[in-house]
Amino acid sequence: MDCNTPLQEIINRCLEIGINCIAIADHGTAEGGLKMQTIAPFTVIVAEEILTPHGEIMGMFLKDTIPSGLSIEQTIARIRAQDGLVCIPHPFDIFRQSALSNNIPEELIGQIDVIEVFNSRCHLPGCQSKAQTFAQKYGIAKSAGSDAHSPREIGNAFVEMPKFKGKDDFLNALEKGKISGHKTSPLVHLGSLWVRLRNRF
Repeated sequence: MDCNTPLQEIINRCLEIGINCIAIADHGTAEGGLKMQTIAPFTVIVAEEILTPHGEIMGMFLKDTIPSGLSIEQTIARIRAQDGLVCIPHPFDIFRQSALSNNIPEELIGQIDVIEVFNSRCHLPGCQSKAQTFAQKYGIAKSAGSDAHSPREIGNAFVEMPKFKGKDDFLNALEKGKISGHKTSPLVHLGSLWVRLRNRF
């Protein structure tokens, strides 16, 4: 809804900067990731940011789209039914309406597989450090996301990690990963807003 980058441009950008694995997590659909998986010359993790009444949950290693609007419990059940992983994207970001309500992650302990501790579009250091502390406290695997809505944003955050096969191996590799990256300019939100408005009207 707020990104219109053709898949081939994403592939070209990854090849240009040396990314050999990418998670595609569109809002409300897994179709882009599923399509990318058939054409990319590197590993593609099919993911989706699924909007619940209390904020977004990301399903990873999905096979089909999970509809938005379901409860958190139903959403997690749908992810598990596809043998997927439950990831919390951009947690504790007070400026992002789609972030899970602050009290929710604590209530989901034991159901969260991965938590994003660095997001290039999160500009408050407090939300990232809070996510780091949360992950360490509960022993949850840490991830990073460029949250790219345009080709130039791809790679602004990344994890250097061993190669993996499948979701279980992914978690083991992620535990050994090194997170790197930098903040994206806040001005990119204007581009996302423009695409959202253009798609709507």
